[in-house]
Amino acid sequence: MRSEAPSLLPVRESDATIAPRDRVGPRRHALRSGSRWRPPDQFIGGPTVRGHVAKKGNNYYAVVYEGIDPSSGKERHRWHAAGPRRIDAERLVNELVKRRHNGETTTSDRTTLAEYLTERWLPLQQSRLRPKTYKSYKSVVDLHIVPRIGRIRLGKLQAADIDGLYVDLLRDGNRRGKTRSGLSLKSVAYVHRVLRKALGDAQRKDIIGRNVATLADPPKPDADGEPQTIQAWDADELRRFLDATTEHRHHTLFTIAAKTGMRRGELMGLRWHDIDFERSTITIRRALSVVGWAISFSDVKTRTGRRTIDISGTALDALRRRRTSLEKAAADAGEDFDPKGLVFARPDGEPIHPEYISRTFDRLVAKHGLTRIRLHDLRHTHATLLLKAGVAVKVVSERLGHASPGFTLNVYQHVLPGMQAEAAQVFDRLLEASPAGSTSDERSAPPSADISAELTRKLEAAAAVRGVAIEGLVTELLDSLGSGE
Repeated sequence: MRSEAPSLLPVRESDATIAPRDRVGPRRHALRSGSRWRPPDQFIGGPTVRGHVAKKGNNYYAVVYEGIDPSSGKERHRWHAAGPRRIDAERLVNELVKRRHNGETTTSDRTTLAEYLTERWLPLQQSRLRPKTYKSYKSVVDLHIVPRIGRIRLGKLQAADIDGLYVDLLRDGNRRGKTRSGLSLKSVAYVHRVLRKALGDAQRKDIIGRNVATLADPPKPDADGEPQTIQAWDADELRRFLDATTEHRHHTLFTIAAKTGMRRGELMGLRWHDIDFERSTITIRRALSVVGWAISFSDVKTRTGRRTIDISGTALDALRRRRTSLEKAAADAGEDFDPKGLVFARPDGEPIHPEYISRTFDRLVAKHGLTRIRLHDLRHTHATLLLKAGVAVKVVSERLGHASPGFTLNVYQHVLPGMQAEAAQVFDRLLEASPAGSTSDERSAPPSADISAELTRKLEAAAAVRGVAIEGLVTELLDSLGSGE
């Protein structure tokens, strides 16, 4: 029987400097795994970069040492399948050790998408992303990507595979519960963004040659032609809610949410020194985020999100009353009031969990028989009322902290049809006010009845936004005109 040819693996000079105990690690690893032990002269690499060939069943593997696991203190080895021929494994281990010694990746063309995402990409994202964002990335990888296309080799992944993934997710992507249903267009589009980013990072690091996710055809959230559904109250329902909850301990929070359009996390992260009582402004710098039941604070992540907005006199008065109440409570307890503390907090000054506030809001809405909306929909209510009152889209976009006015228009396009019809009517009234042959004095006199009705409607809408009676708003306007402001 012909004996197996001896290995032709090159031995570098640095191998001779490896202490005996340094060579024991791979031997113990080979013995534990049931693979065949090879003499030490068949290892290549120095004290920190080592590799060897191991046999498992009928296949050979290139095993590369990747250092010590800081959590367990044990050696880490990555196994790369090479097939049934030992010579292929020897070539592969030479290549991988050389690449690792030069600081390059040891990802082989046999690395699967699942291995790359879970062992390499996600661990890096955990230290770079906010906890909530990392959790959503991991959920997408674990629930949607890995179970369906995770076994495909990273280098063999094609755009057709990714298109098939999106079709599957739209058909039965939601596997929670006893029944299966498809994911929404928006959810599948988010899966695409995560996968595109992961593969883009792999391309940037020369792990793959190109990002095939850019060649795929992801669904678009508005592909069905239907505008995004926005739940919002009209001015009357908002007024009824605020009047009904005047004595509630979180009334000020609900008032500021409705009159500023701030997000829930921004409200819960608001501090007293973020409020300028002299200039009637609030500066939004940070937000409270939730991962599971744990809460944390982080700076607002975008330039447009970091903003200063004007607030109405009634909103400022509500904040003043709250601060006075908290200062009195601190004095009664023999403590100093913290001017840098949270505006909305528990009696001990610790943050309130946002979910508690949302559930409290839901209970109050049901109790008073109002149209069911979420706490976040107070933000939509704020924007919708302002747009219907004729406030410029750019101003509304800046108050909400949107990336651009175009994004605001896309979100609140449900308001536009009524505004378009109103614009057409106003134009007709302008033409009717200027009949042919009229004098300049006659053309300058608008139809008083139509204009009065139009002015009254706009004043009512503006008064509802500011939380005052229409008479009070008219008085403020007259005072402003009288003072020359």
